[in-house]
Amino acid sequence: MSFAMKNLRFSLIIFTTLSCSLVASATISEANALLKWKSTFTNQKSSSKLSSWVDNTSFCTRWYGVSCNQEGSLIRLNLTDTAIEGTFQDFPFSSLPNLAYVDLSMNRFSGTIPPQFGSLSKLIYFDLSINQLTGEIPPELGNLRNLETLHLVENKLNGSIPSEIGLLTSLQELALYTNHLSGPIPSSIGNLTNLVNLYLFSNSISGSLPSEIGNLTNLVELCLDRNYLTGQIPPTFRKLKNLTLLNMFENNLSGKIPPEIGDMASLDSLSLSTNNLTGSIPSSLGNLKNLTILHLYLNQLSGVIPPELGNIESMIDLELSQNKLTGSVPDSFGNFTKLEFLYLRENKLSGPIPPGVANSPELTVLQLDTNNFTGFLPEICKGGKLQNLSLSDNHLEGPIPKSLRDCKSLVRAFFSGNGFNGDISEAFGIYPYLDVIDLSHNNFHGEISSNWAKSRKLGSLIMSNNNITGAIPPEIWNMAQLGKLDLSTNNLTGELPEAMGNLTGLLRLRLNGNQLSGRVPATISSLTNLESLDLSSNIFSSKIPETADSFYKIYELNLSRNKFDGRIPILSKLTQLSLLDLSHNQLDGEIPSQLSSLQSLDLLDLSHNNLSGLIPTSFKDMKALTYIDISYNNLEGPLPDTPAFQKAAADALEGNRGLCSNTPTQRLKPCPITTSWFKKSKKNDYIVVWILVPIVGALIILSICARTFTYYLGKRKLSIRNNSDSKNGEKYFR
Repeated sequence: MSFAMKNLRFSLIIFTTLSCSLVASATISEANALLKWKSTFTNQKSSSKLSSWVDNTSFCTRWYGVSCNQEGSLIRLNLTDTAIEGTFQDFPFSSLPNLAYVDLSMNRFSGTIPPQFGSLSKLIYFDLSINQLTGEIPPELGNLRNLETLHLVENKLNGSIPSEIGLLTSLQELALYTNHLSGPIPSSIGNLTNLVNLYLFSNSISGSLPSEIGNLTNLVELCLDRNYLTGQIPPTFRKLKNLTLLNMFENNLSGKIPPEIGDMASLDSLSLSTNNLTGSIPSSLGNLKNLTILHLYLNQLSGVIPPELGNIESMIDLELSQNKLTGSVPDSFGNFTKLEFLYLRENKLSGPIPPGVANSPELTVLQLDTNNFTGFLPEICKGGKLQNLSLSDNHLEGPIPKSLRDCKSLVRAFFSGNGFNGDISEAFGIYPYLDVIDLSHNNFHGEISSNWAKSRKLGSLIMSNNNITGAIPPEIWNMAQLGKLDLSTNNLTGELPEAMGNLTGLLRLRLNGNQLSGRVPATISSLTNLESLDLSSNIFSSKIPETADSFYKIYELNLSRNKFDGRIPILSKLTQLSLLDLSHNQLDGEIPSQLSSLQSLDLLDLSHNNLSGLIPTSFKDMKALTYIDISYNNLEGPLPDTPAFQKAAADALEGNRGLCSNTPTQRLKPCPITTSWFKKSKKNDYIVVWILVPIVGALIILSICARTFTYYLGKRKLSIRNNSDSKNGEKYFR
């Protein structure tokens, strides 16, 4: 008995020793395999996170990103955000049989995903996101039956989603977004009944939505947006009772919104915007009591807004813009007490704006522009949080409500294209955060308030097309932060001060259509960031400032319909200028040849002035010029040889007695043969002479040679004949 016990103890010792030896051997084997893979990385330095990967004996305890089981075998490899540059071609698949967790995301792995990853049968979590992987998703990944999470996002993967993905029946989260995947969503995806989150957005996936998605009853989040999906939304989606997020925006979906979506009671966010959906908004959406976000903008939806939407008291963000919706805004919108964003712009909505539309104290954005709303504007800044207000292009009228005058939170406000009235100096207050306000095309009267200068962040002040009178307050010219100032088409008077040079950040200045007078101050040259300047239709006089050549960024300069006199200044540095209108002034002298330096100039109007002399011939080099008007001046001579002049209409040239043209439709006197033509003709004559002289010379020489040769032959024959006669005579007399 004692001997047997000794044998048993000895056997256990031997077994334990052998087991430990085998475990140690396996651990070293896995470590060596990983070291061999690491050696293929191209950028690993001693300071990197993988500097601990050196000693295979401390593999499980000291190596970064490595975790082992109790037997000392690798089960977890987490190398996320390790700045690795390499591939998976030498990954030790066969040496890591127990690997269950792999996170290699946020590195610089390149190349393809090897199909051998499908042999890691114990994988539960697999993440290769945010790398530079290319090629297709290997269908062999369908062998990973224990896989619960698959992330391949933000790579450059292409091809279609393999149907074998439907074999991953344990999968709970599938994320393939932001790749170049194409083709349809495989219907086999309906087999993934344990799936909780499905993210396929930002690819090039096409085809219709498989109705089998309705089988994914555990689904909580479904994001298929920014693809090329077509067809209708399947009514089987009604079975997705646990779904809280449904994003299918920016596709090509068509047909009606199925009323069955109203049965998806858990929905918190629904975005179907930017598709081709038609028909009316289903009233059943009012059943979605948990909905906080509803985006249906940029579709072809028609009909009225269902009042049932007002039952969704949890609504925070409602966006129905850019459709074909008609009728009025439901009074039930007054139930929205948590609403922060309401977008109804660019529809065909009509009637008055209901007072309750702004009941929510949280309202931050209200965009109602480009509709047919009528009546007075209700109090709409009740909570004091309104930042973005757009009411443009409606038929609203009456005064601005007091709540808006005191709405200190305003950042952007658009009132243009309505019939608002009242004294503009009293209708608005001081707005510490205001960036843009557009009051154009209304019926405001009175003078501009100096209080606008107290809105320290105001970058765009637009008041054009009203009935504003008086002078521009001097405080306006101290608003150095202004980028756009448009006071055009009013009845403003007075002169521009030297202080206007303070507006050095100004990009666009429009003062046209007023009664401003005097000279334009030379300090205007300080506005070097100007891109557009319009002072037309005023009573400005004296000379155009020579410093106008300092507007290096300007593309539009209109000084027409004033009383400017003197010569046109040198404008050779305005290389971005595409429109120059100096018409209807009293300018005289010649057209400066330096204008031909304006190589971007597309439109030039110098009509109705007192300009004289020839049109500079250098204008022929103005390749961008397509339209000119030089009518009613005292210009003379021929038109430059450029299409803008040669194709100009007669009314753009008339009123210049000295101009000539050989184009009958331009109705100018014909041009005589010009010196340049003579030079051309003379040049041609020289060419002819140079060709003819050698030929004629050669003929003369040949003629002389021929005559000389003929003469020589004749003389020789005569000599021979004389000699012959002499011999014959001696013979005869002998």
